[in-house]
Amino acid sequence: MEISSKENIHFFSNNTILPVDRSSFKSESSASKEKQSCCGGIKIFLGALSFVYFAKALSGSYLKSTITQIERRFDIPSSLVGVIDGSFEIGNLLIIILVSYFGAKLHRPRIIGAGCLIMSAGTFLIAMPQFFMGRYRYERFPSTINSTVSLSPCLQDKSQTSLSALEKSQAKINAGCEKEAGSSMWIYVLLGNLLRGIGETPIQPLGITYIDDYAVEENSALYIGCVQTLAIIGPIFGFLLGSLCAKLYVDIGFVDLDSVTISPKDVQWVGAWWLGYLIAGVISVLAGIPFWFLPKHLPKPESRKDSSTSSEHSKFIIEESREPRTSYWQHTKLAEMAKGKSLEFYFLPSLKNLFGNPVYILYLCASIIQFNSLIGMVTYKPKYIEQQYGQTSSKTNFVIGLINIPAVAFGIFSGGLIMKKFGVGVLGAAKLSLGSSFFGYLLLLSLFAMGCENSDVAGLTASYHGTAPMADYEQALFSECNSGCSCSEDSWDPVCGDNGVTYVSACLAGCRASSGSGDNTVFFNCSCVGTSESSQSSSAVVGTCQKGNECPKMFLYFLVISVITSYTLSVGGTPGYILLLRCIKPHLKSFALGIYTLAIRVLAGIPAPVYFGVAIDTTCLKWGSKRCGGRGACRLYDSSALRYVYLGLTLVLGTVSIFFSVAVLWVLRQRSSPQDESLSASGERGACGTKSRKDNFVNSDQLIQSTYWPEKETRL
Repeated sequence: MEISSKENIHFFSNNTILPVDRSSFKSESSASKEKQSCCGGIKIFLGALSFVYFAKALSGSYLKSTITQIERRFDIPSSLVGVIDGSFEIGNLLIIILVSYFGAKLHRPRIIGAGCLIMSAGTFLIAMPQFFMGRYRYERFPSTINSTVSLSPCLQDKSQTSLSALEKSQAKINAGCEKEAGSSMWIYVLLGNLLRGIGETPIQPLGITYIDDYAVEENSALYIGCVQTLAIIGPIFGFLLGSLCAKLYVDIGFVDLDSVTISPKDVQWVGAWWLGYLIAGVISVLAGIPFWFLPKHLPKPESRKDSSTSSEHSKFIIEESREPRTSYWQHTKLAEMAKGKSLEFYFLPSLKNLFGNPVYILYLCASIIQFNSLIGMVTYKPKYIEQQYGQTSSKTNFVIGLINIPAVAFGIFSGGLIMKKFGVGVLGAAKLSLGSSFFGYLLLLSLFAMGCENSDVAGLTASYHGTAPMADYEQALFSECNSGCSCSEDSWDPVCGDNGVTYVSACLAGCRASSGSGDNTVFFNCSCVGTSESSQSSSAVVGTCQKGNECPKMFLYFLVISVITSYTLSVGGTPGYILLLRCIKPHLKSFALGIYTLAIRVLAGIPAPVYFGVAIDTTCLKWGSKRCGGRGACRLYDSSALRYVYLGLTLVLGTVSIFFSVAVLWVLRQRSSPQDESLSASGERGACGTKSRKDNFVNSDQLIQSTYWPEKETRL
C-alpha cells in the first residue's frame, strides 16, 4: 500500500511537472532576489554599526588617556576629574529607559544617526575650552624665558629688579585673575561628556535588536560578534591617539614652540589633549551619516516570514500553549498593563521574583563590587604609571593601548573558547569565574613589591641636610640655607641639584645666579645644594632629578605582571555573564539584564572614579596654586602612599567580590544534585536555582554577546 501511494504521487508529479517547475522557478528567483536585497541591507547596516561601535569605543578610551592632561590644564584635583569621568554614565542613565521603550517603535537607524550627532557634539564641546581660556601658563623663573635678562632666583638684592617690571607683571596677573574668576572651563568638559553619554545610549540596544530582527537566524550571532570585536579594537586606537597627542604641546599652532621651556618629562607638561577630541568628533559624525539613508524596516528572511518571533520566543509560545493557566495569566496581565496598572501587576512581581533568586542577588553584589575595583583601577592607571615610575603621558598611553587592551580582548575570547571547547556548565562557569578573580587579584598583590621609592625633594621627602627621610610634621620648605631669599612656597618650578636632590624652585635651592635659557638654564651659587661631606655651594639644572636606578627595572616587572593580571581577570568575564543568563527564568532575562546594567552604572560607574580620586588626592605632597589663589592640581605625590592607596583599594574591593563569588558557588552546589553536576560536566546545564530545564535556556546570540561589559555598553 505504501509503495502504490508513492507511485501515485510520482505519477501525479510527472503529469504536472511543467506548471510546477515554472511556478517554483519564479518563486525561487524572487526569493533569491529578496534574499540578496535582505543580505545586502543587513550587511550595510552591520558595517555602519561596527564603525559606530569603533567610534564610541575610541572616544571613550581617549577620555581615559587624557585624565592627567585635563587635571593639569584646568588645575583641578583628581576627585573632580572623577566627577567628569562619571558624567558619561549619568548622561546615559537620563534617557536609557525612554530610548529602550520608544526607540523600537520609531525609525531605529535614524535614532542611531541622531545619537551619533549628539555624541560628536559632546566630543567637540569637550575640546572647546582650549579656544576660549587663553594660552597655557606654567611656572618658570623669568631668566629661563629671556636669556638677555639675568635675574637672581634668590632675589637677595631686591634692587636688581626694577619696580616697573614687577608692577607690570603683577598687573598682568591681576588681569588674568579677572578673566579666570568668572568662568570654570572644566564644566564644559563635564557637559560634553554628559552629551556623549546621551548620544551613545541608543546605539547598543537599537543596533543589536535591528540585526537580530532582520538577519538570518544562523548568522545573527556571527554579526553581533563582529560588532563586539570592533568595540574591543576601538580602545587600542583611542590610547594610541592619546599617546600621539600627549607628545604635542597643548598650544601647538598658537604659540612659537621654540619659546616653550618645558618638556614632556616635566610634571607641568600638558599635551594637545583637545586635538584628539576633534578627531574623535569627526569620526563620530562620519559614522552616523549612513544611518540617515537606511530604511526603517528590511525584508525579513524566508526563515522568519512565517512568524514575527524568533525561534527562542517561539519555544516559549509553544510552552505557554501547553500551560493554559499561564497563558490566561499573561493575557490578564496585559489587560492590566493597558489599564495603567503595570507597576503593581507586572513590575513589582517580576522584581520580587528576581530578587528572590539568591544566585542572581549574590552575583549582582559580586559584580557591583568588582566593577568598582576595575573601573577605579582603569581610570587612574595612566596617572599611577606616570607618578609611580616617572613615565611620560605619551609612553603611558602607548603601553596601555598596545599591551594591556589586547590582553583584555584575548582574555575575553579565551573565556568563551574554554566554555565552548570543554562544554562548561553552570557550576563550571561559576568555578572558572571565581578562579579567574582569585588568581587575578593574587597577581595584583605582587605589584605592591614593584614600586619606586620617593624622589628626594628637599623639604618634602628629604631634609635640606642630607637625604634622610622626613616625617610629615617636619616638612618645611624653608631652611637656614635659603633664609636670606624672598621665596614663595606656593610655586613649583623644580630644579635638580648636583647632589641628586630635587628642590621646589631655584629660589628655595638658594641659587643666586643663572645662565642660559629654557631647558638649558643652569643655576649657580646655590647655598642649599651640596654634598654631605662638603658645604661648598654648587649648581642646579631645570627639572626634577631622575628616580632611583631600580625604577626602570621595576617598571618592566610591573608591565609583565599587569598584562598577565589583565588577561587573567578577563578570562572570567564570559563565564560570569553566561552564569547570569542561565540562572534566571527566560521571561525575566531582559528585565534582569536591565536591572544588572542599571546597578553597575549607578553603583560602580558613577561613584568609583570619584572616591578613587578622593583617595589619591590624600597622597599629594605638594599642591599647585591657581593664579587667583586657591588649590590647583597636585604637583608631587608620595609614591609609597599612592601605591598603597591605589593598589590597596583595588585589592580590598576585589577580595570582597571574591567572597560573594564563593557564596554564589556554594548556593549553586546546594541547589544542584550529583546528577546535575555529571550532566554539567558532559556539556549539559545543571540546575541553577530553578526547577525546570527551560529556565536555564540560553541561545547562541546571548553566548556571543558575552563580551559585553557595562562601562562600554547599555543593555536595558
